[in-house]
Amino acid sequence: MAAADGDQRWLVECLTATLDTARDIRDFAEESLRQASLLPGYGAALTKVTTNKEIPFGLHEENFVPPVVSASEKVVIRQLLLISLDDSHGKIRTAIGMAVAAIGQQDWPEDWPELLPYLLKLIGDQSNGCGVRGALRCLALLSDDLDDTCIPKLVPELFPSLYSIISSPHMYENSLRAKALAIVHSCISMLGSMSGVYKRETVSLMSSMLDPLMEQFSLILNSPVQSQNPDDWSMQMEVLKCLLQLVQNFPAVLAPLWHTFVSSFKVYESSMIQASEDVDSVGYDSDGNERSLESFGIQLFELWTSIVGNSRLAKVIVGNIKELTYYTIAYQQITEEQLQNWSRDANQYVADEDDVTYSCRVSGSLLLEEIVTAYDEYGIDSVLEASKMHFYESRELKKAGSADWWRLHEASFFALGSLSEQLCEAQDSGYNVRDLLEQMVTDTMGTELHQYPFLHARAFSILSKPPPVKVGACRALAQLLPESNQSLSVSNITGILSSLVDLLGKASDETLHLVLETLQSAIKSCGEQSTIIEPVISPIILDVWAQHIADPFISIDAVEVLEAIKNAPGCLEPLVSRILPTIGSILGKSKIQQNGLVAGSLDLLTMILKNAPIAVVKAVFDTCFTSIIQIVLESDDHGEMQNATECLAVFISGGRQELLLWGGGQGHTLKMLLDAASRLLDPGLESSVSLFVGSYILQLIIHLPSHLSPHFPELIAAIVRRMQSSSITGLKCSLVVIIARLVHLSAPNVDQFINLLLAIPAQGYNNSFAYIMSEWSQLQGEIQGAYQIKVTTTALALLISTRHPELSNIEVQGHIIKTSAGITTRSKARVAPDQWTKIPLPAKIFSLLADTLAEIQEQVVGDEDDDCEEDSDWEEIQNGDTSIPHDMIYSASVPSNANPSVEHLNAMAKVFDEDDDESYDDDLAKTDTLNEVCLRCKVHLNKDNTVNQANVKPLDFLTNTFVKLWESDRPLFEYLCQDLTDSQRNAVEKVLRK
Repeated sequence: MAAADGDQRWLVECLTATLDTARDIRDFAEESLRQASLLPGYGAALTKVTTNKEIPFGLHEENFVPPVVSASEKVVIRQLLLISLDDSHGKIRTAIGMAVAAIGQQDWPEDWPELLPYLLKLIGDQSNGCGVRGALRCLALLSDDLDDTCIPKLVPELFPSLYSIISSPHMYENSLRAKALAIVHSCISMLGSMSGVYKRETVSLMSSMLDPLMEQFSLILNSPVQSQNPDDWSMQMEVLKCLLQLVQNFPAVLAPLWHTFVSSFKVYESSMIQASEDVDSVGYDSDGNERSLESFGIQLFELWTSIVGNSRLAKVIVGNIKELTYYTIAYQQITEEQLQNWSRDANQYVADEDDVTYSCRVSGSLLLEEIVTAYDEYGIDSVLEASKMHFYESRELKKAGSADWWRLHEASFFALGSLSEQLCEAQDSGYNVRDLLEQMVTDTMGTELHQYPFLHARAFSILSKPPPVKVGACRALAQLLPESNQSLSVSNITGILSSLVDLLGKASDETLHLVLETLQSAIKSCGEQSTIIEPVISPIILDVWAQHIADPFISIDAVEVLEAIKNAPGCLEPLVSRILPTIGSILGKSKIQQNGLVAGSLDLLTMILKNAPIAVVKAVFDTCFTSIIQIVLESDDHGEMQNATECLAVFISGGRQELLLWGGGQGHTLKMLLDAASRLLDPGLESSVSLFVGSYILQLIIHLPSHLSPHFPELIAAIVRRMQSSSITGLKCSLVVIIARLVHLSAPNVDQFINLLLAIPAQGYNNSFAYIMSEWSQLQGEIQGAYQIKVTTTALALLISTRHPELSNIEVQGHIIKTSAGITTRSKARVAPDQWTKIPLPAKIFSLLADTLAEIQEQVVGDEDDDCEEDSDWEEIQNGDTSIPHDMIYSASVPSNANPSVEHLNAMAKVFDEDDDESYDDDLAKTDTLNEVCLRCKVHLNKDNTVNQANVKPLDFLTNTFVKLWESDRPLFEYLCQDLTDSQRNAVEKVLRK
């Protein structure tokens, strides 16, 4: 490049001066640069300085504020950046690549059509190594930031060039091939997320490229892993990442993948477990990504877990499951590095094990869980058989004098421990798990404790041993004590608690979680002996809580221990007497407390109040109620406001009508409660502050309805204003639940409640009813919680049953209108944003109720159609059909926003299982009489597919709603059915079939 001109020289001098040690010179230079940035041409001049290879390297890295540039200047900058991508300095190439990627994201392809051809030309020029590296680096950055607008345009031109690099090991070094694979992975990931909406387009894009790519993936995975060559690991790891997106549709790659899994274990065992080969445990590539055998193994396990979790591929590999399980447990052996670290610090042992640190041990456990889930009894058989084989192998190694024999023994313990729940169920079903464990424990007891502490830590249940065994004993106690049936003697429980308290004083933050968990289990096992230990344990736990109030995890653990004490026989009153004076003082002077103490105190108080007798609620009221109200009215702290709101809700649930008599003057307590509600519904507050106001107001409605009814108009107006000012879906949903509960409260005069809503104004709408129903109809699919779904669904049924004339005058959002074929790009979205149909409110409500009905019936009848379809897909594979499936990458699809969320469907499942005592997310809602309503429609069919009327419950709410509407207004019913989908129509027809 030409020598620097006058402008460049001046810039270089200014940039150099910004590095001067003299402050006045440095300040003058920085101000000069700031003023220059306001002038035309500054951006181009600075780019020339950056790309001028004659300027010393250090000056290229000077930071600057990006200037505002004209369109013509942008052209110059883009050209200068492109021709400098082959700079000999790696940092400069990266900086230029970042600039190109940032500009390309905005300007390509419309304003910068030459970008991609130039990058592809650089990649293809093998004589210019720096150019290849610079172009790949730029494309890697570019592909990470591109969305569904650009990827479909990029892939057809880019993949052939990347394939040339990937398939040419004799021409390109492995680090460059790995970089090319990383770009392929970024593009495939985006295509995978697009396939849910643009399935056909993504299939078309990928179909011609998959066969050659899969061939190269197989070749790379079939190459043996060498511990001395990290570049090989990086390349194979990138292949594994690509396969995570594709493997569900391409079983052909499983053979080389299995070869990689087995051959990699041999290297992992010698390098990581036995440490007999000299290899760096952790390294990093040029992008800062970890490059190690451990991370490579984790990637392998993630891929196998995805394969086993796919029902089609699980059938393909069923013949290899026992061998897969065998190697998985072998991978779970303690490595030499872990052994050294844990021997030095037992707290690190807890941190790595309990915090689910990424490791082959943890990833292997996840795979074993997936195997048991996917294969049921055969999976259990495989795990038990593999564990037994490794146990016997460890015995043989011990006889042969191997110092590492215990690692396989410990790994078998670890594998079985990670599946404890499943194995307990298997034992109850006839599997002889106990004999194997007893045999393994007996062998462990016959070894020297201090020589093999980590083996004993897996098997021991006593507390007087070395630190690793204490940790293992805590785990054992936490699991064993809940099953002791409160049969421990006073001396036993006192000894255990004494040892735990001693360990509590020595524990690090990581170990503290485990000790507190064990204390909780010990206290629950005390039974009638609890009153003896409460005066000793409570002050210690309160001290732990206060010391760690800023750590939400430890403070929550401490509160859970205190809750165990509270629930123990005879301990509630003394615990409250111990806590209340301090908590009352903290809340009374809330503005001067340390950060987190007020919010934590409110959380502790809420725990005390839940399900407490009325005398305890009264005692807490006298000490703390007024202070809590003041916090709600005056605090600006989000945590304090949220916890205070929850605390007030529990107060109302526990005190009910009597609460109003405790506050002195006539209506004084009610006024404070309403003032708190008014503050929480203030539209000027941040939405997160009001997150729990729905639960609070719900308690007011449930327990104080007659006192609240005169204030309903003001309350509804405030709810509408709060909804209109909020962007948090969860808050809006909770307020919709309040409106729904008011609908129920107004029954059988729901018409009058609708008239009330019609009389209340709402900004931008004719009235509050129009606004509320517009929001409600969109949010119903987002509402979570079994109780909440029951309340809102049945309220919708009540509304449509009124056939109020105003219902038909309101139009709400219907279905999305697809305005054009193909992929919706950013530019298209700006010009033509998503459009929705408008449908009458009764049709929308009818559709939502039919959706719920269909979900209920699916829960009852089962998912037989999906099983049949899956069997059909499997038959195609069995018949040797290796062609590309039409729905490739479809498994990575994302749900449409118009559909119910996963959380909503999970909550609906709880609604249907009405015999489950734990079916409601919110304990406070269990006292609501609406819980007696049966939402479920448990339809039993005769052999001729007619409904067995003898088994239909009389209180089936939705069934009655549809039947009554059908019988009372047949024309309206048939009109509302016109817009139903086939599944909705079938669901309705089932309940009408006589």
